[in-house]
Amino acid sequence: MQPQIPLWFEIGSLAVMSLIILADLVLAYKRPHIPLPKECALWVGFYVALALGFAGLLFWFADLEFAGQFVAGWLTEYSLSIDNLFVFLIIMSQFKVPRKFQQEVLMVGIIIALILRAIFIIIGAQLIENFSWVFYIFGAFLLYTAWKQAFTGYEDEEQTEGAIIRFIRKRFSVTDKFDGGKLRTTVAGKRMFTPILVVIVALGATDLIFALDSIPAIFGITQNPFLVFAANVFALMGLRQLYFLLGDLIEKLVYLHYGIAFILGFIGVKLVLHAMHTNELPFINGGHPIEWAPEISTWVSLGVIVAAMLVATVASLIKLGRDKKLDSEKRVAT
Repeated sequence: MQPQIPLWFEIGSLAVMSLIILADLVLAYKRPHIPLPKECALWVGFYVALALGFAGLLFWFADLEFAGQFVAGWLTEYSLSIDNLFVFLIIMSQFKVPRKFQQEVLMVGIIIALILRAIFIIIGAQLIENFSWVFYIFGAFLLYTAWKQAFTGYEDEEQTEGAIIRFIRKRFSVTDKFDGGKLRTTVAGKRMFTPILVVIVALGATDLIFALDSIPAIFGITQNPFLVFAANVFALMGLRQLYFLLGDLIEKLVYLHYGIAFILGFIGVKLVLHAMHTNELPFINGGHPIEWAPEISTWVSLGVIVAAMLVATVASLIKLGRDKKLDSEKRVAT
């Protein structure tokens, strides 16, 4: 009999995760402030420890394979979430959101991301259950996304946001100035939306684009909907604090997008191989599984994901150090 994750464990975990997200949301709104690096580091460390603790509980109450799938999925989603932060940073700077109120806006963006990903997980799980050939589509989409990530940057996301923002400004009365963290304000006796609305819509558009990338990626690691959702929740936990902790460093991790592109490409290949291994399409191998197609294990996936992110981060930090050294040498020379 195949090992299963106990139903009580799934229900209990979802309840605890919901409470943590709710507490984080309340905290962001009750205490709008610019968090110090030490505070952010402690929170990020807490959420990472929470994710590893969850993996330990999975190993204890289910089995090692489920724990490995969760960790690999969590790391994949975490790396994609860090990439998401880069676009969040661009949006915040474009609209000049006061740093004191960025926590609230980020929290709304994270909630939107969770809702969108939950919807896509339900749709993806149904597609996989009824149409095994969907892995071919997921794999091809991830390979395309990997190429776009490596060679085109964020232009498409910015164009999408621009079109949506223009639509919002035409349909709604929006002021040019912020009124604290308020969504609506009164100007000359007229009720109007503040730029917070435009920022939230921009974050939502970004979340939609990243959800389209991340859900096929996580299904390449595990097809268990509970683990897929849990990996997404834990990846998004602490994202607000990570935003303030990394700050401008995100822009300086110049090779990070190559690492993420490699991960997406690797999972794309894994999905295509899985589709070949379970093939049912009549025009491919007569509708029979392609037996020589290898299956890539969870542990190989985990190793590739960790190695890709490690190499990209270390290479970026080495380049950052060299650039600083060259700048200092130029200053001395002049």
